Amino acid sequence: MSHNSFGHLFRFTTFGESHGVAIGCVVDGCPPRLPLTETDIQADLERRKPGQSKYTTQRREADEVRILSGVMTGEDGVQRTTGTPIGLLIENTDQRSKDYSDIKSRYRPGHADFTYDAKYGIRDYRGGGRSSARETAMRVAAGAIARKVVPGVVVRGALVQMGPHTINRDNWDWDETRNNPFFCPDPEAAAQWADYLDGVRKAGSSVGAVIEVVAEGVPVGLGAPIYGKLDQDLASAMMSINAVKGVEIGNGFEAATLSGEANADEMRMGGDGKPVFLSNKAGGVLGGISSGEPVVVRFAVKPTSSILTPRQSVTSEGEEVDVMTKGRHDPCVGIRAVPVGEAMMALVLADHYLRNRAQNGE
Repeated sequence: MSHNSFGHLFRFTTFGESHGVAIGCVVDGCPPRLPLTETDIQADLERRKPGQSKYTTQRREADEVRILSGVMTGEDGVQRTTGTPIGLLIENTDQRSKDYSDIKSRYRPGHADFTYDAKYGIRDYRGGGRSSARETAMRVAAGAIARKVVPGVVVRGALVQMGPHTINRDNWDWDETRNNPFFCPDPEAAAQWADYLDGVRKAGSSVGAVIEVVAEGVPVGLGAPIYGKLDQDLASAMMSINAVKGVEIGNGFEAATLSGEANADEMRMGGDGKPVFLSNKAGGVLGGISSGEPVVVRFAVKPTSSILTPRQSVTSEGEEVDVMTKGRHDPCVGIRAVPVGEAMMALVLADHYLRNRAQNGE
């Protein structure tokens, strides 16, 4: 199986399976002399790890990361990157492979079971193997390193829709995303979602979600025309996350409903002699190049495919069956996708920052 790497100058490669001994990644291209400890990475992993509330899978993984290479402690006692590949490892400690024995030969509707088997002739039914969202823990770990690369950039994400229920944007408060289990910026919506998702969970079903990721402090000039566009790579990054079925930048699909006048981000000169945008419908990217405005990306996550409701399917032997998936699953996988989306945003920005520096200098 190829295609386990992402990025160009700042590049990472993940390895491991959901129910294997461990998962890990190698980050290549990280600049030297950046302060980096396991604690720096662990902070982001804590936000993604399972079992933190009744609204996520009850798999209990410590997700404790180990840095295997690429750092060195200097005479001042500070551990910094050396510019060599950074190896990261997380041991799996709470696998329950027997939970999946009933679907060893059964294809779960909406899951990757059939396509993996059809392509490779073999599939890891224990939690989905490489198709499991377990792999995203290493993206978050790599993203924690990427956050250190671009000076002054702040990347934050929020859940803005759960099932049919959306937030009230007038209530948006970034601090609220740390006060509820949904990463929701609207306290009123969070309270509504708690009751709604509790009902979904008890019914053994699942729902989808929309996540919004915003990067502030992005310098002007990241991205390149034609085949190296910043928004192109952001869309690719978000679509690579498990269960994502749609991505939009800025106004996204809403732009199709607007006139040219309404959609244009008008400009005036600021007091510092630089142009100022009067709106940000483009989501911080024009012609594939960052404009200096906040970069705004939203992505839609489908409902978790593993549910307790019987669904029609077939086996690898061609037998028609009904499939009901047991085990521990997220009733809304979009919740834990928030820190993953942040990580992918940070990884793309780090890569484009280094690519821009390589062509244009500091």
